[in-house]
Amino acid sequence: MTEKTTATVSTPRPDREGMGAGLQYIELYEQCRQMICGHSSDVMNAVRDEAFGRFKAGGFPTKKVERYKYTDIAKLFEPDYGLNLNRLQIPVDPYRSFSCDVPNLSTSLYFVVNDQFYAQALPSAHLPEGVVIGSLKDFATTVHYNRLAGKDGDAVTDLNTMLAQDGLYVYVPRGVKVDRAVQVINILRSDVDLMVNRRVLIVLEEGAEVKLLFCDHAADDRHFLATQVIEAFVGENAQLDLYCLEETHAKNVRVSNVYIDQQRDSRVTHNVITLHNGVTRNKLDLTLSGEGAECQCCGCVIADKQQHVDNNTLITHRATHCTSNELYKYVLDDKATGAFAGRVLVEHGAQKTTSQMTNQNLTATKEARMYTQPMLEIYADDVKCAHGSTVGQLNDAALFYMRQRGISLQEAKLLLQNAFINEVIDKMQLEPLRDRLHYLIEKRFRGELNKCEGCKLCK
Repeated sequence: MTEKTTATVSTPRPDREGMGAGLQYIELYEQCRQMICGHSSDVMNAVRDEAFGRFKAGGFPTKKVERYKYTDIAKLFEPDYGLNLNRLQIPVDPYRSFSCDVPNLSTSLYFVVNDQFYAQALPSAHLPEGVVIGSLKDFATTVHYNRLAGKDGDAVTDLNTMLAQDGLYVYVPRGVKVDRAVQVINILRSDVDLMVNRRVLIVLEEGAEVKLLFCDHAADDRHFLATQVIEAFVGENAQLDLYCLEETHAKNVRVSNVYIDQQRDSRVTHNVITLHNGVTRNKLDLTLSGEGAECQCCGCVIADKQQHVDNNTLITHRATHCTSNELYKYVLDDKATGAFAGRVLVEHGAQKTTSQMTNQNLTATKEARMYTQPMLEIYADDVKCAHGSTVGQLNDAALFYMRQRGISLQEAKLLLQNAFINEVIDKMQLEPLRDRLHYLIEKRFRGELNKCEGCKLCK
């Protein structure tokens, strides 16, 4: 099913000091460039060499780099993963083998298996005229592809740009509102340890609206490393709701970089939820480029055992009268590690900016670790900006109050944890998903949830 040879991915050699884990990917690209390009498109191929040049010059960042100080990225990429560069077909029809049984969650359903978009046998009848949801290599144009990500200089983004061969393209034309939410199931499947490099490009023209739900699942008990780069262009007066839900397993490593650009009077909601994982590193770079743009960025994390979740955000206010709100909450148990680093940058001339950043965290044990670093960088004088963070344990007085009324200690903790985390969930606009997540989160706190019980995946 999956190609894996020592010629495809090699072990780093010690004679190139400083490159470390990055050496195997440099050698991979040099040896397999023709194969990679042969199974992709001209648009994606046009930017590979430039990204490779940057990656070859710098390699992976160390923890001395500010935005990577809480996650050892190089260590995550050291293992010898297989890659399906020859695009061998995986013998599965996800539209037949997978269904989402979340009650009343009526969506237009699409699948990306590993890093390959799987089209339906018949076009979806639920999409308005002009809306495109399909394979990135078939639809991407140079006007948008890598226009945001290519400016970043991020090593993981460059690695993804080097190796990604396909992905998902979402286009909503001017003035079109997609009433039915679009659900994209990202499924990791393999009979060997596998690395996948997934790419997503979202383009909303003026006045367009769409709700996107990405659900990440790992179908096989293998070690997976998934890099993902999402670029979203949100036009004037457009609205994008982007929800990302991760329910994988302890052997999964997920490194996701999201880039969003907002034009005048646009609105974006970005909500990232981690319920089950191994190691997760999410980065969000959002730029408010047009006057009056607004964004609401939320995240919630429930982690235990040895799980690691790192959320890093940069919100750039470039225009006047823009508003940004961030709310991230973590509940950490056992020896889990969490990190949140958020930065709001208000550039010169971005007057009348309003920004609020909040990070609140609960650690249930002495061994759990939480690192939090909210930051403001302001170069305008007529703004309203605030930030704050807290790290603590459950309120003893509240626990005592509930126990005095006959509630067990375990149930009292559960109720307080649910109330704490549900503030993030309640900001979701998809009511059926919101209701299901309330249920899943309660099951997660009780230790009864191994995967989304609404998902049926037949191996």
